[in-house]
Amino acid sequence: MVHRMETNYLKRCFGKCLAQALAEVAEVRPSDPIEYLAHWLYHYRQITKAEEEDRQEKAQLKEEYDNSLKEAKMTEMLKQEEYQIQQEREKSHQPPRAVASSTKTKFKQCLPGTSIVIPGMPQQTPSADPPGQMDKNAGTSQEINY
Repeated sequence: MVHRMETNYLKRCFGKCLAQALAEVAEVRPSDPIEYLAHWLYHYRQITKAEEEDRQEKAQLKEEYDNSLKEAKMTEMLKQEEYQIQQEREKSHQPPRAVASSTKTKFKQCLPGTSIVIPGMPQQTPSADPPGQMDKNAGTSQEINY
């Protein structure tokens, strides 16, 4: 039973690699087969490590590429959402027609000959006399320029 466990271990660890190495030793028939086998196994290990590193690097690059695609899609969606929000904001900031008419009413009150009281501002009341005429009480000429 111990022999069987060792065989399973050797098959699992060296199965493919050792079979290929022994086949090459038999084909080449080097003068020192043990040294040849040792170099072949060492070289095989370097190649398999490099291949594993390449697979890992490719997997990482693929993951990074997929993440960048997701990020690009998300960025595009956010830009579209931002554009829609701006459009809605522009629509809501247009002055309603009622506000424009109340502005006209206020403007009419400010025309010459009309009176408007502005809080905090000194007020001047026009006299009943035409401009350039003397005020009978003050004895001076009052002229109001609008």
